[in-house]
Amino acid sequence: MSSPLNIVILAAGKGTRMKSDLPKVLHTLAGTPLVEHVLAAADQLEPDRICIVYGHGGERLPAAVKRPDITWALQEPQLGTGHAVQQAVPHLAEGGVTLILYGDVPLTRPETLGQLVMIAREGAIALLTVQMANPTGYGRIVRNAQGQVVRIVEHKDAGSEELAIDEVNTGILALETRKLTAWLDRLTNANAQAEYYLTDIIGMATSEGERVIPCHPAGEWEVLGVNSRHQMAELERYYQRHLAEALMTRGVSLADPARLDIRGHLECGRDVHIDINCIFEGQVLLGDGVKVGAHCVLRDVEVGPGVEIKPFCHLESARIGARAVIGPYARLRPGTALDDEVHVGNFVELKNAQVGFNSKINHLSYVGDATVGRKVNVGAGTITCNYDGANKHRTIIEDEAFIGSDTQLVAPVTVGRGATLGAGTTLTKDAPADQLTLSRAKQMTVPGWKRPTKNSDKVTK
Repeated sequence: MSSPLNIVILAAGKGTRMKSDLPKVLHTLAGTPLVEHVLAAADQLEPDRICIVYGHGGERLPAAVKRPDITWALQEPQLGTGHAVQQAVPHLAEGGVTLILYGDVPLTRPETLGQLVMIAREGAIALLTVQMANPTGYGRIVRNAQGQVVRIVEHKDAGSEELAIDEVNTGILALETRKLTAWLDRLTNANAQAEYYLTDIIGMATSEGERVIPCHPAGEWEVLGVNSRHQMAELERYYQRHLAEALMTRGVSLADPARLDIRGHLECGRDVHIDINCIFEGQVLLGDGVKVGAHCVLRDVEVGPGVEIKPFCHLESARIGARAVIGPYARLRPGTALDDEVHVGNFVELKNAQVGFNSKINHLSYVGDATVGRKVNVGAGTITCNYDGANKHRTIIEDEAFIGSDTQLVAPVTVGRGATLGAGTTLTKDAPADQLTLSRAKQMTVPGWKRPTKNSDKVTK
C-alpha cells in the first residue's frame, strides 16, 4: 500500500490586477473555473486528502466548489505562500507526501504531477521548474557549481546576477509531509515583502543535505498562471488551440482552428466539418459526417450521422437524428428530439417537441410542447399556442398531416393522421383524420371603398 498523498491547492489570492469582485480562481477557462481545472488534474492522482486554502472572496469559493471530499482552510490575513500552506497543515494526513498546487495555474498535466509525487515518495524534494525567455516576476532557481539546486530567490529579492537566471520556480512541488511541516515552522518573513515564502524551505532543505530534484513540464504552457484579464485571454486562446489541434489529429476538419471555442467536452465521429466561430458547451456529440455551419452554438446536444447544421443555429439540450437538416437561424430548445431526416428551417423555434421521421418545419414557426408524427409538413408561420397564461398544454400532430401556413393550434389539441389544415386556420378543437379543416372569415369586397389620403392643409404663418 502506497503512502498517503495530500494535495494542497493555494487559492487565497486577491487577484488585484483582475479588477473583479469574483475570486480569481473562479474566473473561467473554456467555460470551467480555473480551480476546477486544477482539481480535475489532482483527482487523477487519487489523493487521500485535498485541502484548498482560500481567503479573498470569503465563502464564495467553498460555496462554488460543492465537493464534500475537500477540506477548506481559511488564510486570514494573507501573509505569503508559506503562511498559506501552514493553514493547511492541520488538515493533512500524517506521513506520506504532500503536493502543492495553485488554483490559478490550470493546465499542469496529471502526468507531470505524478512524476513529482513519485520522486517525493523516494525521499527527495521534487520541484517543478521551467526556463522562460522573460522570467520577470518569477523566483529564480539558483544552482551551485555542480548544477544542483541550492535555493530560490524571489524576483524582488534578487540581485543582478540572479535576475539574469532564466530558470524559474513554478511554485509547484512535492515532498514528505513530515519534512514540510518541520520547515514551515521555521519560516521567517525577513524579506522585501515581509511575507512567509514557501520557497525558503528549499534553502533549508539543501543546507541539511536534502536532495532537491528539479522536474520540467512538457512546455511553458503547463505552468502559466493568471494574474490579469490579458493573461486570462491569452491562456484561453492557447487552450482552445490545443483542443483544436487534438480534434484535427482525430480527423475533424476545422475551417479555422483559431476560431473555435469548446467549453465542455466535444466528441466527434469521422469526417466531421466545423466552420468558423462555433461554440460547443457542456457535452456535445457529433456523429460521422456531421457538418456544422458558421456561428453556431451547441450546448448538451447529440447529433446523429450525416446531419447538416446550417449557419447561425442555437441548439440546447436536444437530440437530432441521422441526416437531418437544421437551419439556418434555427433554435432548438431543451427537450427537443428530432428523428431521422427531419428538416427544421430558417427562423424556426422548437421547445420540448418530438418530431417524427422525415417531417418538415421549414419557415418562421414555433412548435413547443408538441408531438409531431412522421412525414408531417408544417407550413410557414405556424404556432402551437401551448401556454394559457398559467399552464402548458400539449399539441399532437399525427403522421402525414399537412399544416397550412399561418396556422395557430390552440393546445390541448390533436390533428388526426393525414389531416389537412387550411392556411390561416385557428384550431381550437381536434381535427379529424384524412379531412380538411379550416377556420376563416368569409372573404368580401366593399364596393366604392377608397383608401384614406394624407391631409394637405396649408401651414399658416
